[in-house]
Amino acid sequence: MARTALLGLPRMGPERELKFALESHWAGRLGADELLETARGLRAASWQRAQAAGIDVIPSGDFSLYDHVLDTAWALGAIPARYGALDRDSLADYFVLARGDAERRPLEMTKWFDTNYHYLVPELDADQQFELRAEHWTATLAEAAALGIETRPVVLGPLSFLLLSKGVDDPLALLPRLVPVYVELLRALAAAGATEVQLDEPCLAVDRTSAELDLYATAFAQLKAAGLPIALTTYFAGLDVGAMLEHVAALEPAELHLDLVRAPGQLTPALQALSATGTRLSLGVLDGRNVWAADLDAALERIDAALAALGSERVTIAPSCSLLHLPYEAARETGIDEEVRGWLAFAAERIAELRTLADVLVAEPVQTDVLLDASRDRQRSRRESARTNDRAVRDRVGLLRSTDYARDTPADERRTVQHERVALPELPTTTIGSYPQTPEIRDARRRLRDGTLPYDEYEQVMRKRIAEVVAFEQELGIDVLVHGEPERNDMVEYFGQQLAGFAFSANGWVQSYGSRCVKPPILYGDVSRPEPMTVGWWRYAQSLAERPVKGMLTGPVTILQWSFVRDDQPRQETCTQIALAIQDEVADLEAAGCFAIQVDEAALREGLPLQRHLQDDYNRWAVDCFRLTVAPARPETQVHTHMCYSEFNDVMEHIVRLDADVISIEASRSDMEVLDAFTSSQPYPNDIGPGVYDIHSPRVPSVEEIERLLELAEARVGRERLWVNPDCGLKTRRWEDVRPALQNMVAAAQRRRAVVGVSA
Repeated sequence: MARTALLGLPRMGPERELKFALESHWAGRLGADELLETARGLRAASWQRAQAAGIDVIPSGDFSLYDHVLDTAWALGAIPARYGALDRDSLADYFVLARGDAERRPLEMTKWFDTNYHYLVPELDADQQFELRAEHWTATLAEAAALGIETRPVVLGPLSFLLLSKGVDDPLALLPRLVPVYVELLRALAAAGATEVQLDEPCLAVDRTSAELDLYATAFAQLKAAGLPIALTTYFAGLDVGAMLEHVAALEPAELHLDLVRAPGQLTPALQALSATGTRLSLGVLDGRNVWAADLDAALERIDAALAALGSERVTIAPSCSLLHLPYEAARETGIDEEVRGWLAFAAERIAELRTLADVLVAEPVQTDVLLDASRDRQRSRRESARTNDRAVRDRVGLLRSTDYARDTPADERRTVQHERVALPELPTTTIGSYPQTPEIRDARRRLRDGTLPYDEYEQVMRKRIAEVVAFEQELGIDVLVHGEPERNDMVEYFGQQLAGFAFSANGWVQSYGSRCVKPPILYGDVSRPEPMTVGWWRYAQSLAERPVKGMLTGPVTILQWSFVRDDQPRQETCTQIALAIQDEVADLEAAGCFAIQVDEAALREGLPLQRHLQDDYNRWAVDCFRLTVAPARPETQVHTHMCYSEFNDVMEHIVRLDADVISIEASRSDMEVLDAFTSSQPYPNDIGPGVYDIHSPRVPSVEEIERLLELAEARVGRERLWVNPDCGLKTRRWEDVRPALQNMVAAAQRRRAVVGVSA
């Protein structure tokens, strides 16, 4: 019969136990043994939940104390020489790669494909040597076996590991050197009792060339020869582009997993390609990245097609990808309206859906409707609910014209009138928006939420914090201020809570990076802005300041991308609705006298489809939504935007079309290399603020380090268009880190201003 499988499980714990243990360990309050014991307990609980649900294939080795790509590099011995001699038995040395220390920068961080999960980018060189430490996988395999649970180890494959790395022009040239180490790993796993291995190769689905696929075919033949059956796993995109599917099917792995949520069209050609092989097909029919209860009838149609073509012994039923991207359990969310909650499926509900599908396949016909009734009721309720439709919102979108998507004045003319309105120095300094969320701030927010702190008292606490931030910035000499955002729990959730069409969980946390978790809003209906969201806080901050204070907004694409978004209409339609809601806020800030309005699009690049043939359409509507948001702004209003870790080369023309007056980007970990994209064949024509202070690490950069980064930036961009700012917001840092870092940042800018005659 068809079997069930999970490709990966959440890591943080239902109460974010791992987050708090990590942060206590880093602060010196929790020993390494206690941290590792917390991790063991979370792994055991996850395995036991899956076992209790009757899942046939349960993963191990997917758990990480920080990031699974970092774990792979650590286990393979891919440790950059700049770190010196690190002890691979030392937890402290492991965290140096993730977080840096006083002398060493951490590994660069970027987005895991088109998700909001961040991975640490391995650094390789042309002479890279690899040395296996298999314990990461063999130890957890044994750990599960001691609990009486058989698991399938999950390993990031060699192709994807190399392509996700940096430092060599042709990373696949290292494949012949790396594959023997993977063969050694597979043999170690077999010796430790593994009966198969899950080899994750998400990069296979990202526009691979025939030459790359041929290289991988040679490598995969060596891996197969190790003797351990391989479940080759792809996700986030389909293989039904060009000849990719034929190439991958010809590898004849023991099993091939396909993401049929993202790319349902690949099922039919996959069945044809696999029909003459012995490969089992794993059907990713349940969404591992979004929270809507599955249409089990639709999933069964795909399963039935596979069963008819291959037979039950060659079919596995699974989620589309790891459940890492989902919260733990929707049933706990009693604060969400009961009707909306019924439409949701977090990780626990996904596992239950997987069990239901398996039960339906072996049920008598009379039992099938009973098993599927609840799913059908959920689909019907959501489809027919008045909560998901707002006629006024839909009418407003329908009236939009092409002229509604652009500012009236060209950028060079805007720059002139903006400089006339506010005279800024060379290398103007600013920050990205947020300042540390102190225990006092979090406690006030918690007490407001549970009803023990009246709103007027809460407001006074927040005003006090805002006043402290403004005073600090003015004393420091920062040129364009922010109010610090103490009232904001999250840059997306804060806005979603004030927009129609959103619901919010109490425990819907998912890992973003390391110990950092986010709680995405649940966007279920049409979006509008009932009333101003930020204007009052901005007015108060500006009343305290002699210098301009930025209005701080989150852009429509980022709100879309960092929410669990409705899947019952095109994403473009939802994003346009959000853009109009944020546009209303832009207009109100401007009317209140705001000079600089920052509309953060941290996730613009993240939302880019992985395959090129889908990218032009996304880039068009995503940029249009940003332009729609800021189109009403007058020429003398300076529009800023911010983007997080991204590769910009392949989207540069679209970033130019954003037409923001100032763009700030994360650049410090890349040593300003990211700026090369902004000065290439289609350079960014407006002002740029490359980050000079890595806020994801606790280390404080020196004045000299920041000055060196500014020199590198000036050489690429030219001082006349350059701003000075941290990489990102400062909410996750401590004041004792932030104060000296920003002091050094301002001092470095002042030093550079004293150096005359600098241009790109």
